[in-house]
Amino acid sequence: MAEKLQFDLVSPERLLFSGEVDMVVVPGAEGDMGIMAGHAPVMSTLRPGIVNVDAAGKPQERIFVRGGFAEVTPKGLTVLAEYTVPLAELDAAALDREISHAQEDVSDAKTDAKRQAAQEKLDHLKQLRQVI
Repeated sequence: MAEKLQFDLVSPERLLFSGEVDMVVVPGAEGDMGIMAGHAPVMSTLRPGIVNVDAAGKPQERIFVRGGFAEVTPKGLTVLAEYTVPLAELDAAALDREISHAQEDVSDAKTDAKRQAAQEKLDHLKQLRQVI
């Protein structure tokens, strides 16, 4: 029997995943990293992208992440992400509507602070849209 990797994916809102898996692919700052049991210790910041979770006998789980970091230790892999959403929960049409509203918010912003906040939200929504 192949050795399993303990994987935990945590965001500020919730614990999205905790369990033993065969492999996880993480969007590290320097490129995608495939992590399996026995991987050398490493720490990396995350770039916006998809975490792919493979466990024998289960469908692959795909989760969008933005911001945060991944740490591999002898105990397993922990991903602490600023923002996460399972791809199965994304709706392209609803996301397109939100992007349109966010573009209006950027245009209508009266102060630099409000414009910056609206632009950050718009950029985030566009990143989500690219992955679905």
